[in-house]
Amino acid sequence: MPAFRYEAVDSLGKTKKGVVNADNARAARADLREQELVPISVEQITSQKEAAAAGGTGLNRRFGEKLSTVELTLFTRQLASLLEASLPLEQALTALLEQAERPYLRDLIASIRSEVMGGVALSDALSNHPREFADIYRALVASGEHIGQLSRVLSRLADYLERRNALVSKVKLAFTYPAIVTVVAFIIVIFLLTYVVPQIVSVFANTKQKLPLLTVMMLAISDFVRHYGWIVLVVAIVASTVWLRALKNPDIKMRWHSWLLRAPLYGKFERSLNTARFASTLSITTGSGVPILQALQTSRDTLSNVAMRKQVDDATTSVREGVGLARALSAHKYFPPMLIHMIRAGEITGELPAMLERASAAQEQDLERRAMTIAGLLEPALILAMGVVVLLIVLAVLMPIIEINQLVK
Repeated sequence: MPAFRYEAVDSLGKTKKGVVNADNARAARADLREQELVPISVEQITSQKEAAAAGGTGLNRRFGEKLSTVELTLFTRQLASLLEASLPLEQALTALLEQAERPYLRDLIASIRSEVMGGVALSDALSNHPREFADIYRALVASGEHIGQLSRVLSRLADYLERRNALVSKVKLAFTYPAIVTVVAFIIVIFLLTYVVPQIVSVFANTKQKLPLLTVMMLAISDFVRHYGWIVLVVAIVASTVWLRALKNPDIKMRWHSWLLRAPLYGKFERSLNTARFASTLSITTGSGVPILQALQTSRDTLSNVAMRKQVDDATTSVREGVGLARALSAHKYFPPMLIHMIRAGEITGELPAMLERASAAQEQDLERRAMTIAGLLEPALILAMGVVVLLIVLAVLMPIIEINQLVK
């Protein structure tokens, strides 16, 4: 049964907004009138797939509006809790709809509920909104429905989303301060070069005094920044655009991502980040009853490094031919040995999901430690670099003054 978003006026003249299920728009208006509401507007809520087929965006989606990671995690956790309390799926979705605050979230839940009420499985209803629910999410929900453990799978999925969000937040927080220092330092240096240095040093031009070499160099840099700085900015933008387009070439992107895994300092961070994603995704998918080949494909899609994706593709082919997962992944050296050993132990003991979860936790801790290490090295390096640049600018300004004082004496 389709869902309709409405705006209506009650007997007291107050405007009310909400969602109603009906066979068509006329039936929706009739339902509102039975509730003593005068409908102002009634609009059907369409799924993203239906809207895409019609050339739209779905859910009357405004520019840039989508389901946030926090909202997705909260939706999953609440749905799991309601199902664990033995509440039918339709009633659970109704409860979530009633407490949804943001209109976009309310429309999304209403669309899913209307499809479920029409006899569609939850995983199929979610597949009509691929922008909000990733492949791994839909695959796990389908697995939970298949084994009859939807609430347990949703609970594990909520745990997975919460851990992932916490990890992303920690990494972002670690690099926030260095990023702020970099921006502030850049602005200060540009201000000094384009305004302060010319204003002060120009005073000495009328004295016909021979300026020190450092002052002359700083004036030349200041003159270049003021007159040709925009050219540097344009060149940087063009170079970035060309580089991004070059990365669309599979061969160039493969070589670049392979180098990132070997890069000094950052290489291990890149490896830990992708390993943590892969291990945690593979753990929850295999633990939820997803077949190993499908689990590998789903886990592969979470990797941002194409070189590691290629290794997982090769490993999937080997596993399909009967090779063990640990042996298949050890063919290359992209994944750390610890993960390979944990997978091998899980295959021997028959507890692969548990071993993968332990490996994922270890990699997340390693990733957090490496992020803090890199951020800890960047902070003093940036402050030192800014201090050196400011010191050179100050010396360039003071040296002519010192020379004049010496001549006066």
